[in-house]
Amino acid sequence: MTTLRTLKDVATRAEATLLQDVIGAAALTVMLVVALHLPSLI
Repeated sequence: MTTLRTLKDVATRAEATLLQDVIGAAALTVMLVVALHLPSLI
């Protein structure tokens, strides 16, 4: 129960930057996928 409460507290404190973090993670994922498929395109 303590872990869930800690995660909830962290999410509450970081609510202002949570969307930016999600966008950044999505951008990194897209770049990784493109980089992995790039050799097959050349």
